[in-house]
Amino acid sequence: MSKIAQTAGNFLLAGYQALAAELASDRQGEHVPESKPRKKTSSAAQPASATQAYKPNAVWFKPVMFGLMIIGLLWIITFYISEGVLPVQAWGSWNIVAGFGIAIVGFLMTTRWRS
Repeated sequence: MSKIAQTAGNFLLAGYQALAAELASDRQGEHVPESKPRKKTSSAAQPASATQAYKPNAVWFKPVMFGLMIIGLLWIITFYISEGVLPVQAWGSWNIVAGFGIAIVGFLMTTRWRS
């Protein structure tokens, strides 16, 4: 059985080598086209952000941003600790919405923060 397997292996190897040699001879005359280089424009050389002047935020920006986040958190904590009596009793559960709204304004300010 090993003699049959060896003969079959030699047959497959010979067929593969013949196919590879045939493909190699076909490819020798082919020319591979080269890609054209891209032209650089003056607008591509400088990004739009480089032309704009970098301006940091005003001095009051960070304290207001962090202050709004903390006030919103304290609003919600006060509502839960006082069992709905504080900060505004007439609003009821809408105090949670008010606290989250204040905090979200602070978090939205973080998207405009530049140091």
